[in-house]
Amino acid sequence: MAFVPNGRNKPTQISAGRGWYLMKLNPFQNQKERAALVRTENLLFTRPEMINRLSNEDFDVLIVGGGVTGAYAALDAVLRGLKVAILEKDDFASGTSSKSSKMVHGGLRYIEQGNLPLVRRSLLERQRLRKNASHLVHRLPFLFPILSEDGILDPRLAKGFEAALWTYDVSGGWREGILHQKLSKEEVLSHCSLFNAERLKSGLMYYDARVDDARLVLTLVRTAVHFGAVALNHAEVMDVRRERNRVSGVEAAVGDQSVTVRSKCVVMATGSWLKRWSGALPNVDTPPIRPAKGVHIAVPWKKIRNDCTVTIPVPGRERRATITRWGDVSVLGTTDEDYTGDIDNPYCLAEERDFLIAGARTALNTDLEAADVLGSIAGTRPLVASPNGKTVDVKRNHEIRVDEDGLVTVVGGKLTTARHMGEQTIDAVMNVLDRKGSSETSKQSLLGSSGYDAESTTATGGLAAHLAERYGNEAHFVADVVFESDRNQEKLVASLPYTVGEAVYAIRSEMATTISDVLDRRMRARLFARDAAAEAASTVGSLLVEEGIINEHTATDEVEKYRAGITAEVEALTTYSS
Repeated sequence: MAFVPNGRNKPTQISAGRGWYLMKLNPFQNQKERAALVRTENLLFTRPEMINRLSNEDFDVLIVGGGVTGAYAALDAVLRGLKVAILEKDDFASGTSSKSSKMVHGGLRYIEQGNLPLVRRSLLERQRLRKNASHLVHRLPFLFPILSEDGILDPRLAKGFEAALWTYDVSGGWREGILHQKLSKEEVLSHCSLFNAERLKSGLMYYDARVDDARLVLTLVRTAVHFGAVALNHAEVMDVRRERNRVSGVEAAVGDQSVTVRSKCVVMATGSWLKRWSGALPNVDTPPIRPAKGVHIAVPWKKIRNDCTVTIPVPGRERRATITRWGDVSVLGTTDEDYTGDIDNPYCLAEERDFLIAGARTALNTDLEAADVLGSIAGTRPLVASPNGKTVDVKRNHEIRVDEDGLVTVVGGKLTTARHMGEQTIDAVMNVLDRKGSSETSKQSLLGSSGYDAESTTATGGLAAHLAERYGNEAHFVADVVFESDRNQEKLVASLPYTVGEAVYAIRSEMATTISDVLDRRMRARLFARDAAAEAASTVGSLLVEEGIINEHTATDEVEKYRAGITAEVEALTTYSS
């Protein structure tokens, strides 16, 4: 038995041999904080209120960019007592933050790069997310099969790879409560029965976590609003305003009107879009942005049959791929290549689809083919790097810059470390404002997670479990809407569990303004069932009309636009770049 410091002047007991740890918990710890996050009334997150406040209030800091970094920065700022606004030109998480691998992890390959500080930080942040967003971030086993040939690594190097897993455990993997394990051939097959048994020798399993990335971002934004922040999607910042050589706010396009927002400090948290517009004055240096494209495809789970994340080799590629189960769907990804195309509309191309399928067919006894693809996503990582070398070798560090006029820029990093990035960004903002105050986000639970018990809530399945995994202890607000009518209880998307009532809730309480907002991010319908999502578009359009968000003419245009986007996605999947 060993003792590991835990920052509370009391030891944490960890038994490495058994792969578990026991922390002494105070049942009354943070009771007031938990109670503060349990709402008796649903948070009505509406555009008219947010637009009115934007136009009539002065802010300490305005954040441009509604991805995970901007969202965490907004929450951090409002918890420090700042008046905060956050604006997003499209929808919250509509960019990179909804196109990730949906993993909250330390990044085993960063050990191979020698970037141990990033691994340690990531594993610490993973556990903070597991605690603070317990309804959204769940433990996930990762399985590395050891094959006799054409595997991820030569079987003769398996002991060396296991040494890397021990390093991972010691760096912070132990916080999950279970250490890595060596598996027999039979154990590997029990986790994924379609592995090619003839070439399978054994396996290694370690533990990280996964998350619905878009819903995490939305929950961060709603939690910031709960504490007093202003947040608005579909509000594009067109210009950073300055007075007497200091930042004084922004000019934003909201619908067909221009809104002037007054703010003492402005943060640019726009990710890859920083390459297009930085908001900085001419001749001011900005971080070098190198967008790297990553794609994922969704396929029927019956073609994979995995109960954990399976890591597979991809023929002809240095980077390995993963397959993660989400319900009756398995998601394969990802790629890591330089991208110079349209940042607003990246797509998975035919050759990218093909080599992911080839990887699955190499490792598994499956007849998976292109026609089986249910949906796809493509996004860009905003790497802070020069154009030299391979993107897969670039370290996922972040950079924060402060201009003399008070403009703060943050870029880089990864989803797992977004809280830390947000904290450091607001540290910089506090310096600009000459204010005092430290970050509180490391211990701050998000809406829906306070007192949430994933095991007891989801154990018996059904609608209650489905809602709880998405809304946590706020699921009862959603259930109220679902049970308003028989129609609201109907399925919205064929083959998926989402109900019409969930779409209504998204429109009323989660600022869903377009069909894409509802089907692509409040739900994951387009990724998991692309064709069925296209069919459901007309229903969502009608709901937006009923809830007074758009008129019938606009709804017709919205349906056509949404289906045209899906047509473009399908065409890209069948198009080879050369």
